[in-house]
This record gives sequence, C-alpha cells and structure tokens, in this order.
Amino acid sequence: MTRSPSSPRPDPDVLIIGAGVIGLSAALAARARGLSVRVIDREGPAAGASAGNAGALAFSDIFPLASPKIIAQAPKWLLDPLGPLSVPPAYAPRLAPWLWRFWRASSPARVRASTVAQTAMMRVSEAAMRPFLIGNGLLGYLRNEGQLQVYEGAREFQASLPGWEARAAEGIAFEHLTTPEAIAQVQPGLAARFTHATFTPGWYSVSDPKLYTLALADVLREKGVEIVVAEARALTGGGVETSQGLMKAGKIVLAAGAFSHHLARSAGVKIPLETERGYNTTLPANAFDLRTQVTFGGHGFVVTRLSTGLRVGGAVELGGLERAPNFARAEAMLTKAAAFLPGLETSGGVQWMGFRPSLPDSLPAIGALPGRAEVICAFGHGHLGLTQSMGTAEIVADLLTGRAPGFDLTPFSPSRFARHA
Repeated sequence: MTRSPSSPRPDPDVLIIGAGVIGLSAALAARARGLSVRVIDREGPAAGASAGNAGALAFSDIFPLASPKIIAQAPKWLLDPLGPLSVPPAYAPRLAPWLWRFWRASSPARVRASTVAQTAMMRVSEAAMRPFLIGNGLLGYLRNEGQLQVYEGAREFQASLPGWEARAAEGIAFEHLTTPEAIAQVQPGLAARFTHATFTPGWYSVSDPKLYTLALADVLREKGVEIVVAEARALTGGGVETSQGLMKAGKIVLAAGAFSHHLARSAGVKIPLETERGYNTTLPANAFDLRTQVTFGGHGFVVTRLSTGLRVGGAVELGGLERAPNFARAEAMLTKAAAFLPGLETSGGVQWMGFRPSLPDSLPAIGALPGRAEVICAFGHGHLGLTQSMGTAEIVADLLTGRAPGFDLTPFSPSRFARHA
C-alpha cells in the first residue's frame, strides 16, 4: 500500500519523482539493474495522464506534432473552440513563447531531424516492449488489435500518402482500404462519409492504461520499492525538498510529467514545457462493436476498446495546469463519434481531463539536467508517454548505471533548451 514516510529510512541509490507510467517503468528498469529505488508522487500511482490515455503503443507515430501540416491547419482549428486544437484566449499571452518555439520547430529541416530522432526512439521502445513486459509478468496486458485511420474522401486520403510512404521506408506495415467493403471487413458500422482508410496491423495497445500503470506499481512493491505519497517542491543541492521533508539519493530521476518544468526551474533551469489538456469519455463496454482502434485524424480524436469500456478522446487544448476543465470538449467529441459510428450508445459515460507534458519540438527531454549531472530528466513525451515508456525506462537505467544508450540521445538532451534559460 502506498504510504507516507513515518520514520527515517536509508537513502536509496535512486529517487524517482513521478509515479506515472514513465516514472514507474524507469523504477522497474533501475531495480532490474540492482539499484535501490524510491518513488515519490504528489498523488500516488496512475493519478495523471497515465490513467486516462487511449492505451495505444503507437510505434508507427514517427512524425512530430510540430510540422508544416499542423501550422497550415491550425488557423482553421483555432477558430473552433471545441475543435482538435484550441487555445483559451486568456491563456494565449502566456503561451506565446512556446508557440514561437513550436513554429520554429515546424520548419522542414527541423521536422526531418525530429522525425529521424522520433523514429529511433520508437525502435528502441518497441524493442524494449516484450522483454520489459515478460520480465515483469505483465504480458497479459498487451493487445494487438491494429489501428484504422479513416478519411473523408479521396482528397484527404491522397494527402496522407506521403506520410505512409515515409512509414513504409521504415519498415512499418499497413494496408490501404479504398472500398466500403474492405473497410467494413476491418471495422463494420462506420458512417458512409469515410470512403478510404489505412489499417496498421502491427499497432499494439494495453488493455487499460490505468490498470496497467497500477500493475507496474504492484510489481515495484513486490520488488521492495517504496512508493511514497509526497509532493516534490524543489531540487536542492542535497536532494529533493518534499512535503515530507528533504529526501536524498545518489541519483534523481525527474519524471513528473506536466509538472516537471517547475522542479527544473527550482534548480535554475528553464525548460519550455507546456500542457496539452486531453479530454475523453469512457462509455460502457457494450456501447459499440469496436474491433480495432479507430482514428479520426481530421477531427483529432480516437475511439478505443479497453477492458473497462469504450474510450472516445483526444484533441489538444493548450491551456496550462490551472484552468478548470472545459468538458464541452469531451461532449463535442462524443457527439461527433455518434455521427461517425451510427449505433454508438452514448449514455452512461464518464468524463476525464488530463495533462500531457509537451515540448515545442515534440521530442521528450531525456538526459542530465543542465548543471545537475545527478538529475536525469525523463519527461515531455506529449501523446507518446505510454508508447515510449519502456524504451525511456531502459535509457534512464543506462544513464543511471553509466552504460551508453544504444542510440544518439543528443536530440533529446534537456540542454537543447539552454539558450532560452
């Protein structure tokens, strides 16, 4: 059981800040290397975005969010406050510096570089998946039901083809479906407006992201790792100042998701982390006969079958950590889902909003915090935290034990933002 400390304990080799899927996965990888580990979190395991995501292990998502395509679509989307991308007007001035960096990261040259880096990260993460799950007795959470990306008309489908050609060059398997009959064989019941689709058979997911993350915590406890409910307030020269007092360790892993930049700032490092507020509604499991994850890319949301229900969610609201949730966004996606999946039963759903930690170039920060070699960053994965969790865990374990990771970490270095400090 997760509990707060009541008596002095030996300082661990590693103190991990954050009990989401990244922090807990890193804790398991560090423990497997023989390190003693303690995890702290302000709310406990699976309290944030790790609980409410779509459950996808999206290894084929190699393209950064920052891109010319998004820049071109953004003006239209931003005019719709309930659309795929929104910025609350009152938050726009605070967001301006991040948006400027996002725009710079959207140049063709930087998109190519980010795509190369993201592809390498996906390879590492996919290679780590089965050994990690098998080694921790969690393979039963893995599903392979594929993913269906649907398009409204030939024009939208044709516009997607360069991206699929790039995926094919990386060995990613897929099948284009260009007739209603072919689409219905994969997923019956879609509205006739979706005339084309692409099916990715190698798309993996977990049966339920919250239950999976809680299972990570259970495995850690079985391995003797303490998970403490305590708020990390500042990085100090001697460790981490928390709501339970000063905690020390030889190494610190900063994996606090959307709150990570506040802790980095306490060490004098300014990292431009922003919060993508994601929304969803989880319906009862019998709400629709869903056979694969369906992605409505033109509308910015997905529908996923979990062991605990049917989840309709996605979109991006760049609105920070403090604003109250705008659940009209979840309702708008659910209304669209009912139109796109005729027969979907929309009653009995549970709404959710969570914070995705996003950096302007769409790459996570993995590596030593500038000026603090003992602090290893592992945050900023955006929509891909679950997807990249097992790969990130192995990289962090390498950094903790002085082993060179198997690929170039330079594009992910937290110091890439040092010029903005």
